[in-house]
Amino acid sequence: VAEFSTELMQTDLQIVEWVFTGEGMLGPDWNTYPVPQNYASKSLLVQGSRLKAIIEWNGRIKYKIIEEIPFDTQIGIVTKNGEKYQVVTDVKSYNVLMAAITFHKCNVGDTVSIRIPEWKDATYAVIEAIIPKV
Repeated sequence: VAEFSTELMQTDLQIVEWVFTGEGMLGPDWNTYPVPQNYASKSLLVQGSRLKAIIEWNGRIKYKIIEEIPFDTQIGIVTKNGEKYQVVTDVKSYNVLMAAITFHKCNVGDTVSIRIPEWKDATYAVIEAIIPKV
């Protein structure tokens, strides 16, 4: 009987869907679910995109992108404000994840292309690429 209940427990999944905040996923229950920074950075996940979190019985969470939000691409300069990195454009400053900085090997002062939601009311951007110095 113990094996049967363990087997049932191992098939239990909780599925939560909602939006990417730039750092995590906000669920319909208003809880924030942690999204690995390297996943968000490598997937070029734009703030406002819809995600699905599949929470396994052991607490492991797998994420899948359900719907990418329409985005604009802009050019900006990498800066650092305290311990947080930002990209400053002609219009606004956006926070960026540390994993994006390390993944793209960015330095303060580098020119980068970023993706932001079309609706432009974002606090986070995702780095697409470093623009080579001429």
